[in-house]
Amino acid sequence: MVVGGGVFIALGSNLGDRARHIHDALRELAADGDIRVLACSSLHETEPVDGPPDAPPFLNAVAEIATGLEPRALLRRMLEIERRHGRERAPGRFSRPLDLDLLLYRDRCIDEHDLQVPHPRMWQRRFVTDPLSEIGDLQRLAARHAPRDALSEPSHHVPRPAGRPEAVA
Repeated sequence: MVVGGGVFIALGSNLGDRARHIHDALRELAADGDIRVLACSSLHETEPVDGPPDAPPFLNAVAEIATGLEPRALLRRMLEIERRHGRERAPGRFSRPLDLDLLLYRDRCIDEHDLQVPHPRMWQRRFVTDPLSEIGDLQRLAARHAPRDALSEPSHHVPRPAGRPEAVA
């Protein structure tokens, strides 16, 4: 069952056909009918953060979805989609064909070893906040979900617009 929005996911890729990975991930999220993509930002090209200096640039986007899936089930779906796209979660692996992060799940706060919502570093990363601001009221979302003054000093890694992913049916 699909329920109202307020669930935001970050999508990123820095290997292979980056735009295709992001577009396909949006389609795959909605494939079972229990997730509906409500909005997706344009694609933003960014330099990698906290990675090796020779890592290729990322394409990043943020999508708002509607779903009745609980956060843990949604995370499992996201990890499976990453795996199908060749993502290997191993120490020292920085570059990846697909990276999906659960940013916000309505007004829920979750602090578990492998799932933290709101995403703990989202407010300091412009490759998240810039795309998020295209599809949501960033100030309102930050007022509800961010630590105090979280948006005062975003990362210096400023995204460059790189177009929009194809529409998701």
